[in-house]
Amino acid sequence: MISNLLVKENRSRLFMLLASLMLMGLFLFPLWKIRLEAAQYPNGVNMYIWINKITGDTPSTLQNINILNHYIGMQYIKPDSIPELKYFPFVVIIMSLLGIVVAFSKKRKLFITWGIILLVLGILGIYDFYLWEYDYGHNLSPNAPIKIPGMVYQPPLLGSKMLLNFNAISLPHTGSLFLGFAMVFNFLSFTLLWKKK
Repeated sequence: MISNLLVKENRSRLFMLLASLMLMGLFLFPLWKIRLEAAQYPNGVNMYIWINKITGDTPSTLQNINILNHYIGMQYIKPDSIPELKYFPFVVIIMSLLGIVVAFSKKRKLFITWGIILLVLGILGIYDFYLWEYDYGHNLSPNAPIKIPGMVYQPPLLGSKMLLNFNAISLPHTGSLFLGFAMVFNFLSFTLLWKKK
């Protein structure tokens, strides 16, 4: 009986450690991908949103997107001016370190609290991304070379949407899987501790 409890406790601790380490995957892979497809771009234009930067398939991708944005009055995408890209990495690192501390504690409340905080942060992150997309798609320059009354250019949060002659596709990327795995491992760790009770 005691040995079974110890096995469950060790497995729970291992799952919690894995949950914490999964968060580091957010620095290795993009969280989200926005792809623009059009006849003049047969290979598409891909933009990747990371926890700490925004990149494309090539170093000139963002420049090309900003040129397109200029014609329809959208703001330039300047990663250095986006505050979330500066403080989100610290939030992830702190959550990862706290997760390691929780893994070596024996308090069930800490396991579930960590998971709830991670879930809330994930929801807030998606909402913040939606607001960012909304601002870029609606806050248009009145001096744009191309102006279409009533037209907005907000990319979809999830899925595809036609924006003039472009098909904008917005989907989670590999980093989002790591975030999902972190939540799953945390749930497993808490479940094992709960059964041990």
